[in-house]
Amino acid sequence: MKLQFMGATREVTGSKHLLTTRSGLKILLDCGMYQGKGLETDAMNRDLGFDPSEVDYLILSHAHIDHSGLIPYIYKNGFRGTVLCTPATRDLCAIMLADAGRIQMQDTYTFNKKRKAQGLEPVEPIYDEQDAQQCMSCFISVPYHKKFNIEGEVTVEFFDAGHILGSALVYLEIKEGRRTVRLGFTGDIGRYDKQILKDPEPFPQVDYLIMESTYGDRLHETLQNAEQELLMAVLDTCTKKKGKLIIPSFAIGRAQEIIYALDRLEHAKLLPDIDVFVDSPLSVSATNIMRLHTECFNEAIGEYCKTDPDPFGFDRLHYIQSVMESKQLNIRHKPCVIIAASGMMEAGRVKHHLANHIENPSTTVLCVGYCEPSTLGAKIMRGDKTVSIFGQTHSVRAELRRIEGLSGHGDYGEMIRYISCQDPKRMKQIFLVHGEAETQQHFAVTLGEAGWKAVSIPEFREEVTL
Repeated sequence: MKLQFMGATREVTGSKHLLTTRSGLKILLDCGMYQGKGLETDAMNRDLGFDPSEVDYLILSHAHIDHSGLIPYIYKNGFRGTVLCTPATRDLCAIMLADAGRIQMQDTYTFNKKRKAQGLEPVEPIYDEQDAQQCMSCFISVPYHKKFNIEGEVTVEFFDAGHILGSALVYLEIKEGRRTVRLGFTGDIGRYDKQILKDPEPFPQVDYLIMESTYGDRLHETLQNAEQELLMAVLDTCTKKKGKLIIPSFAIGRAQEIIYALDRLEHAKLLPDIDVFVDSPLSVSATNIMRLHTECFNEAIGEYCKTDPDPFGFDRLHYIQSVMESKQLNIRHKPCVIIAASGMMEAGRVKHHLANHIENPSTTVLCVGYCEPSTLGAKIMRGDKTVSIFGQTHSVRAELRRIEGLSGHGDYGEMIRYISCQDPKRMKQIFLVHGEAETQQHFAVTLGEAGWKAVSIPEFREEVTL
């Protein structure tokens, strides 16, 4: 059989890996969108490198857009196969892909106004909200640990990866005559001892492993330190400076972690008397879905809920849906916390809040996750003196803070801990994906020192025979 790496090679977005069995069965592992490179991103997303109508099955590790975001696009271009994922991933995709479709339409409308002024022909969005809604008919939910048989040739089983709600390691057993190949795909690997979700769980021995490497060159701070740092950011900004704390956050996973941390601080009577706004319709919907999937929760939050039945709500926490309410936050003079998507600051309502507040020294921008190097978030956090937001240049005068401990990705120590359930002598190859090239080189050396000698870093669209 052949495995071709169609995305997330030596970079962190666009996860897509195409498996073709000896009988011709085509299985796509993830179908993620490239993010954060402007017009180059658009061209990369449109050029799939394969015919969607030929794909028989798509196995989805989790709902983040860099792993799921092109499913409506391949549906629009002829895919009518089956999408397999966990129940929570299916529920999240139902809201996330529709939201991505709306964003595609809005971005294309804005882009076409500029093209019209230049006398150029309009372009079509990659896909729209209708495409996103229609592709959901292809989804089949498969719970963790329940084996799913594909045409008597491939067995699929999901194991909790602990990254976001419903995230999974994909374990495949592929039969080729008398030979069986065992392939693992980590998707994104979560962290241990988290506040909400279960730890990443062990998985059966594999021959080959496709492994993420986002934080393959660093170690995170503990989650306990992260909660204390969050409290200090609130106190320093809202109490001392009387300003606004803006927290750009991914709507799925990270937003709920922050909300729960603030809920715990409020429950412990440590949070000052200020309002907290979750200004993201997608985050609101995702939080409601999280309330439905308590099977993904760990024991600690279960114990907490005995004294606080709603871990995602307290008196001064407000969920914002309407555009008008969002705009009102920008003219509000009282100190407050604003949690808004997106985490890389490339899209969503957070861009409007940054445009209105980034020149104000009493504002703090708190980064709580990874920002791809070309994104607005990366430019702000690396200390650029000026940035362009909606085509206008802004001086960066806001205070900048970062909390690494809230990351949803495991660091290199946690990733090595995750694969410790495997026997290195029985594994033929680890393929590192979903990481910057320099980070991957560092991680490959670290893996080698830990006993994992057969490690490679695939190039874009490289094909290997398993």
